[in-house]
Amino acid sequence: MYLPPHDPHVDDPMRFKPLFRIHLMERKCATVECMYGHKGPHNGHIQIVKKDEFSTKCNQTDHHRMSGGRQEEFRTWLREEWGRTLEDIFHEHMQELILMKFIYTSQYDNCLTYRRIYLPPSSPDDLIQPGLFKGTYGSHGLEIVMLSFHGKKAKGTKITGDPNIPAGQQTVEIDLAHPLQLPDVENLRDFSELSRIVLEVQEQVRREEQEREQRQEEEEHSQQAASQPASPPGGEGAEGEETAAGAEGTTQDKASASQPFVLPMGVISRNEDYPRTCRICFYGTGLIAGHGFTSPERTPGVFVLFDDDRFGFIWLELKSFSLYSRIKVSFQNAQAPSREAFDEMLKNIQSLAT
Repeated sequence: MYLPPHDPHVDDPMRFKPLFRIHLMERKCATVECMYGHKGPHNGHIQIVKKDEFSTKCNQTDHHRMSGGRQEEFRTWLREEWGRTLEDIFHEHMQELILMKFIYTSQYDNCLTYRRIYLPPSSPDDLIQPGLFKGTYGSHGLEIVMLSFHGKKAKGTKITGDPNIPAGQQTVEIDLAHPLQLPDVENLRDFSELSRIVLEVQEQVRREEQEREQRQEEEEHSQQAASQPASPPGGEGAEGEETAAGAEGTTQDKASASQPFVLPMGVISRNEDYPRTCRICFYGTGLIAGHGFTSPERTPGVFVLFDDDRFGFIWLELKSFSLYSRIKVSFQNAQAPSREAFDEMLKNIQSLAT
């Protein structure tokens, strides 16, 4: 199991923890040992469920328990997962979230299901290399997000989740067709100024979506009314594609430059060691919800590209900032065989989450 570094140190390397091991014997037989807990290897079981999926089961769950009971288990888990003690955490809301996470994870320590995850395919037009990133999520600590590119959109999909937003959900969506022109550093410190800029773009995006839907309805009506075929290539549609390609070229040019960056006053960041220059910013939306993924909604925000390995997201409604840093572990056999296979995997992990 690959664990993120201790919160909020996103640039630190991932941590490694063995979960099970297999001893291959003669005559195609094997013994399985569970490595979970603190009492050493013990008897386990592995079952191949279907292609790209298997499950493990511990047959001696007493090895997972501690003599001091659940309290000792919680304190040990807190030191290992968070690198701190309960006395270090003064914020009552954070204590509550951490306790919820412990309860969620510890109740599934005896039986786990594993499903293959593909790394996102890349293209020369991508803003940066897609892949896996460690991100700060306030009191939830560090979580793993997969950044992938889909034409004029970029998506950040949660690979690990929390009591509010589970794994598999699309935590952020970046609108690459709408770059943001940030004010100078002094004006950027004013949260209301940034909020005004973002909300203006949000309104522009809403109008464009309405116009697009209206055009689609008009085209459907005209096709139903007329018997002749649709306009040949080279008409309005081709011109629109050319404009989009030109806009993409402009975006790439902007991304090669850098500009000063500072968080607005009042925006909370777990990691104050964020870069003070950025390449480019885009309008985006972030997913927020109550405990248990109740009342989920997409809210406006700012995607900030710092460099090839780091980006950030300002959650406007939460007045919060997440900093993401690339995971540089080399995973073997993790490339998707095709774009279709990767898109299908994204759909599958989201359906599991819901």
